[in-house]
Amino acid sequence: MVTDPIGDLIEAQDLNALLRVIDGHCSAGRWEDLLDLAERCEDAVERGKQLWPIAAHVDYRLALEAPGEYAAEALESPLARFHPGPLSEVVASTHTWGEVADLISTPHHAAFVAQERVLRGDDLEGDPRAHPEVLGLPLRLMEWEPTYALARYRSNHVEVPEVWSPRAPLLDVEPEDGESLDEPELETALLELVQPWTAESNGAAQAAVVEGTARAAASALGFGPLRMGNLEPAEALQRMAWAAAAGGAHGRRRGAALGRSLAWHTVALLGDLPWPSSVEGLRRRLIELRWFYWDEGAPEEGWVLRLAVEDPTDGWAAAIAATDLASE
Repeated sequence: MVTDPIGDLIEAQDLNALLRVIDGHCSAGRWEDLLDLAERCEDAVERGKQLWPIAAHVDYRLALEAPGEYAAEALESPLARFHPGPLSEVVASTHTWGEVADLISTPHHAAFVAQERVLRGDDLEGDPRAHPEVLGLPLRLMEWEPTYALARYRSNHVEVPEVWSPRAPLLDVEPEDGESLDEPELETALLELVQPWTAESNGAAQAAVVEGTARAAASALGFGPLRMGNLEPAEALQRMAWAAAAGGAHGRRRGAALGRSLAWHTVALLGDLPWPSSVEGLRRRLIELRWFYWDEGAPEEGWVLRLAVEDPTDGWAAAIAATDLASE
């Protein structure tokens, strides 16, 4: 009688045992066996078995640990929403561009993997395989950009770094009134930075655009004492990119490449620039705007983005207040 231990586990929907099988295949480098397991689980899903977490985990482990040809294929996974982060970020965290560049068939995936490698120090300028037209970003880090917060993926979890503390301290300031301006595009761009926090998790976010200073914009969102601190332009870019990359407490992480893209896009909108923008034009507007972080004097937990920006030339300002706690 032919026995099929893995088939028995599939029929029993024994997720813990199947995870141990995956660990064994990965440790031994049995990548074809891993693909076979994924295919069998997908077939079982079509028969009503709740094994999509196993199929999704196989794709994740292939992207994380397998050689380039398997990792590149995993990018086409139809189960992306079940992974702890985008597989483009997972692949780029453990593979060089040279290992996967010629193996990625979809321009969208290639562009995101390339940008993740750029964030890890690669200079891919002039490489058509990186498809710069997809995200409209340079294929190397600019000297004026910050060090971006990059996630570390493990076999069963992801480690998400905190944003760095600004150099300037928070100081008590008096709240200030400012007339509200009707700028829905700017408000939407600011709120898009934290979309997973509010759509997929417990988070809440508000944005305001006012005539006046950054203090007035922050005051429009606060309800108590106000503290503000200056942000260097690179610090502001870093905080926006960190927030946009993160999923908050329970949302799915969007990845550092998209974080960088959304941060640049937000600066372009605030600076009244077209998108995509020239690198020099965006750098100049990033420096011309004045950036701040702020709070209401109380300790804050979880994921927090309290950012304010003002245009001293045109006399308007904008602010966002977003929080997401690990528990409701």
